[in-house]
Amino acid sequence: MQVSICHSLSEITESEWDALGRTDYPFTCYAFLYGLELHDCLEPFGWHPVYFLVHENSRLVAALPAYIKTNSYGELVFDHAWANAYHRHGLDYYPKLVTAIPYTPATGERFLFDLEQVKPCDQKQYRDSLCNAVIQFCQKQQLSSWHILFEEEQTLRQIESETFMLRCDIQFHWKNQNFRNFSHFLSTLSSRKRKNIRKERKNSQQYGLDIQIQQGSELSNSEWEKVNDLYQGIYDRKYGTATLNSGFFRYLGKNLGSRILVAIVRDKGQIVACSIFFCSDTHLYGRIWGCDHFYQHLHFECCYYQGIDYCINKNLEYFDPGAQGEHKLSRGFLPCKTWSAHWLAQPGFVDAVTNFLKQEGEYIDAYQADLLKHSPYRCTD
Repeated sequence: MQVSICHSLSEITESEWDALGRTDYPFTCYAFLYGLELHDCLEPFGWHPVYFLVHENSRLVAALPAYIKTNSYGELVFDHAWANAYHRHGLDYYPKLVTAIPYTPATGERFLFDLEQVKPCDQKQYRDSLCNAVIQFCQKQQLSSWHILFEEEQTLRQIESETFMLRCDIQFHWKNQNFRNFSHFLSTLSSRKRKNIRKERKNSQQYGLDIQIQQGSELSNSEWEKVNDLYQGIYDRKYGTATLNSGFFRYLGKNLGSRILVAIVRDKGQIVACSIFFCSDTHLYGRIWGCDHFYQHLHFECCYYQGIDYCINKNLEYFDPGAQGEHKLSRGFLPCKTWSAHWLAQPGFVDAVTNFLKQEGEYIDAYQADLLKHSPYRCTD
């Protein structure tokens, strides 16, 4: 089994790449990953693509997207303490290798297979071959480490060994319990939480705004420009740097079809706020928000309640609104674990990081258990 490398998806056809993995998961599809490359959303911010490919009889049957990183920006699995420890010992933590979706903390497959060619019982063999090839690449290129972020826990458990260390964190996800409508969802919450959500929705409705969820392909170029301006404005006000741009958004609108959605908020016909969603056959993913005026509780309406409504109407099972945010708990989003795996080239750091992850894991377990004690849902016992 031969593993080859390319540094751009332009070297692979879209049909070849999209034959791999779950075709409904939006973040590993050709349009999303190549769109980031094509519109300069990667290398200016320290993401340098390396795609590991497995061919059989000239057919692409497996792949692993990865990036050489010169920083930890946009990963959402925080390893700054590790970088500082390397620095204190006179070692370079950067560059490193990361298998992740840039700026996108959404759990999904990172090891991609052509399911017509690679049977589930054979996937471990291919995965092991890819892991060996990646580690050899890291050693040859003198990279400090390899990090697999937001992969399915089951997959990471299969590669866990003395070579890889597993790490978990908490996100807040909403689960559809066969709700008939939003009122049915509210009826499962405690009285206090139910009243608070109704109050927030009423506050956002007092401005007479028009909110519609549209497919990305329905937006004109000028509307995408406004969406980008709103997104950029959030970073400008927070003194950050926006990594995405209008070219990327327009590209996704044309190429992702129904997998990209935009909640557009209009005030007297003018777009004043928006949130961007991505969806699979089972999940809705909320990722980007922008607003250029203050409207009380509009963020909650646009980013959370519109998404819950959409999931109920479309019978989607889960809503992942993004990383972090304990405030999501009172709005129906429960704490769920996310997973990553880590390989370090320096053996001397393995024991220290292993001990750190053990202590951190115990904290995460206790933190999740404590959060669940404050579940907004009524006890049904």
